Amino acid sequence: MDEMETICAVSTAPGEGGIGIIRISGRDSLSIVMNVFKPKKEKLLRSATTHTLHYGHIVDPLSGQIIDESLVSIMRAPATYTREDIVEINCHGGMMPLKRTLELLVASGARQAEPGEFTRRAFLNGRIDLAQAEAVMDIISSKTDMALRAANEQLLGGLSQEIARLRDRLVSQLASVEASIDFPEEDIETGIGQSLQQEITSLRAEIRELLSGFSYGKILRDGFATAIVGRPNVGKSSLLNALLRQERAIVTAIPGTTRDVLEEYVNVLGVPLRILDTAGIRHSHDVIEQEGVRRSLAAIESADLIIVVLDGSQPLMQEDHRVTNEIRGKNAIAVINKSDLPRKFGTLDWPDIQIAISCRTRDGLDGLGRAIADRVKSGMSAPKEHAWAVNRRHKTALEQTDASLGKALESIQAGLSPEFIALDLRDALDHLGLIIGATYTDDILNRIFSDFCIGK
Repeated sequence: MDEMETICAVSTAPGEGGIGIIRISGRDSLSIVMNVFKPKKEKLLRSATTHTLHYGHIVDPLSGQIIDESLVSIMRAPATYTREDIVEINCHGGMMPLKRTLELLVASGARQAEPGEFTRRAFLNGRIDLAQAEAVMDIISSKTDMALRAANEQLLGGLSQEIARLRDRLVSQLASVEASIDFPEEDIETGIGQSLQQEITSLRAEIRELLSGFSYGKILRDGFATAIVGRPNVGKSSLLNALLRQERAIVTAIPGTTRDVLEEYVNVLGVPLRILDTAGIRHSHDVIEQEGVRRSLAAIESADLIIVVLDGSQPLMQEDHRVTNEIRGKNAIAVINKSDLPRKFGTLDWPDIQIAISCRTRDGLDGLGRAIADRVKSGMSAPKEHAWAVNRRHKTALEQTDASLGKALESIQAGLSPEFIALDLRDALDHLGLIIGATYTDDILNRIFSDFCIGK
């Protein structure tokens, strides 16, 4: 990847729409666009003021054919997303105008951008750090207001400032220890001893507080895995449709209609749920249905929350007891469906939360939503005033930092020489720097930005 090349990509979602935007970034972006864009007013774009909009047409420079009517935005470095010159072409939304325009740009000297390359350049050019770059993707993929707020806090530098503050404290301690190594003959107050132990212990406490935000961040990003389980024809797919408020799953009176796990996201009172609608659990000689049952049982094991659905209009069957036994001791809520019909069984001995609903009339669904939200929030770490949604990469780096600080503490307590203490503190500093990109490798960058869309 040559970061000096000018890159281009479609930045809007594929499909038909009112507007389609192509972004071009790099030192030659303006001259490349000038080769294919003919402004309505005869004036040079090269002298245009930054952050201005210009009307004209995209024209094939070889044939003179007009490809599209468009608006061109000119943004000059360094006040741009990548801190390079950026030009954005606003075409009509649709496959062909964007495809043809992109082909002309590539033929004129631009290169097709790789996934996340615009944001990668923003990081490499110092506009944002790695944690902020990851927040860009979190904003794009956020499914609730809560997730959006947390991602915006991170993009504004909340987590980065916290990490930078911890690194400054660690650098101060490391400098003191290294001073005693470099100038052993000088009478320098190194602080090795009780004060250093106290500072390391304090740093570890703050790092562990940040680590406690991982469960919060995981739920915001991935959703709370919620499996809907039960025997066939109790209303599992009807419940999914009711929660989604759309006919997503096929519902019939034929047992075994759902053969595979169906996954959807739904926002319940601000809590993102990743709902798994499973096949009915029962004994079957059908090989395909047997596989569906196996996957249903696997979903029970992997889910954060289980909603077991029972048909309240029928007496409990052997298959109902099998399902309730499978979920015994797990985080579960019992939903007694068909509350609009006479109830044929009493209270269950498990689980502790049992809610009567009717998927047909929607009675009881609000109460179910509150119960789900309460159960999810009770399993989340209580966030601080500003809750940093720590992701798995941050978690690994923080755990490694904590382990290195633990080794430094052991070295101090064992009375080892300052060289060993400095080595552990330096290791902790490097791991902490991985979060914001103060230290990084190409492999880390490739893994982070490969999850981005090409136009971002």
